[in-house]
Amino acid sequence: MTTNLTRRTLATAALVGAAKAALPAGAFAQGRGPETSKARLGFIALTDASPVIIAKERGYFTKHGMPDVEVLKQASWGATRDNLVLGSGGGGIDGAHILSPMPYQFTAGVQSGARPLPMYILARLNLNGQAISVGNDLKDVKVGLNAAGAKAKFAQLKAANNTAKVAMTFRGGTHDLWIRYWLASAGINPDVDVSTIVIPPPQMVANIKAGTQDAFCVGEPWNGQLVNQKIGYTACLTSEIWMDHPEKALGMRADWVDKNPRAAQAICAAVMEAARWCDTAANKAQMCATVSGRQYVNVPIADILPRMQGTVNYGDGRTLANSGHVMKFWANNASFPWKSHDTWFVNEDMRWGVLPSSTNRAALVNKVNRSDIWREAAKAIGVPAPAGDSRGVERFFDGKVFDPANPAAWLAAQPIKRMA
Repeated sequence: MTTNLTRRTLATAALVGAAKAALPAGAFAQGRGPETSKARLGFIALTDASPVIIAKERGYFTKHGMPDVEVLKQASWGATRDNLVLGSGGGGIDGAHILSPMPYQFTAGVQSGARPLPMYILARLNLNGQAISVGNDLKDVKVGLNAAGAKAKFAQLKAANNTAKVAMTFRGGTHDLWIRYWLASAGINPDVDVSTIVIPPPQMVANIKAGTQDAFCVGEPWNGQLVNQKIGYTACLTSEIWMDHPEKALGMRADWVDKNPRAAQAICAAVMEAARWCDTAANKAQMCATVSGRQYVNVPIADILPRMQGTVNYGDGRTLANSGHVMKFWANNASFPWKSHDTWFVNEDMRWGVLPSSTNRAALVNKVNRSDIWREAAKAIGVPAPAGDSRGVERFFDGKVFDPANPAAWLAAQPIKRMA
């Protein structure tokens, strides 16, 4: 009797065999191969880890000469950090599906222990696909993209010595920055008017259900799951704050990449090919079925698939169909690590005191962002690369404009901030 697992194993073996037949020595058949066939990559239980998961599941790492890449689930972003500090030689990991600001923090010696942990960003993993969710009690004050309705309610809670708890996933990470931007745009100071707490993504829904937090920002599928369980609703999609915003990255320890530059390029190429596959409409259902599995995100596929296909039930009567707010892995240059985007992340971490105000933005971005590796990987798989490293001026829902050529002007224009 052939089990589902056996069929899946046979299918994967057939795919890998076909890849080897097409490229007997991998993608590097015409030149020197990777310095190693091994790497340990971490991921968090989030849909935007899909390019890394699919690169493993569909044999893209093997195709590019890296058959021994391990894809390892991490309990939290803090655990990801700790295992990156250890490195594979110490039982940890060499790289990860990671919040885009984290490699900058670690390289600058922030939140990585007592010493810097130099890292590189090789690729972006996705655009969009996050949301800010709130408890059902905020429906009465119509909290949505405009958070103004929450201001008086949060003030009442604070006056009653029951300060509202707003959760994100890592200090200075993307979710922290999205929810801070959303609050500050409504005149709510995230460092004064609420208590901003760190919660691992898979625990967000349970905490709302238990009444221990009032709002959270996290990636999918946890916002969709909250709605499906009818214990809260989506106030806004983060892409409504900034359309096609960058989110996760493929980050690796700099020492590993410096020692294994061809292997790093091979990993990047494999993840890029996986991203293209994930962004093909005909593959969305299969992708969601794979990543929803127990060893990966471990949720019902119904918590993932609708929003990945552009259908959004906010949970408060609002719905979207055929939405342009879908998570993107390849479309609109989603995979390319724009330096202009990383400049915004560094700038916002300066705004909120995570990075010192004296940070040399350009020097740090140029040190961490390895768009050159992405460009070489693009040549290897035969896809074009953007001409430059800036996507240009970015516009936000509240009318603010970020010019990466003048990041200081952005900071000066923010009425709520905490510079260090």
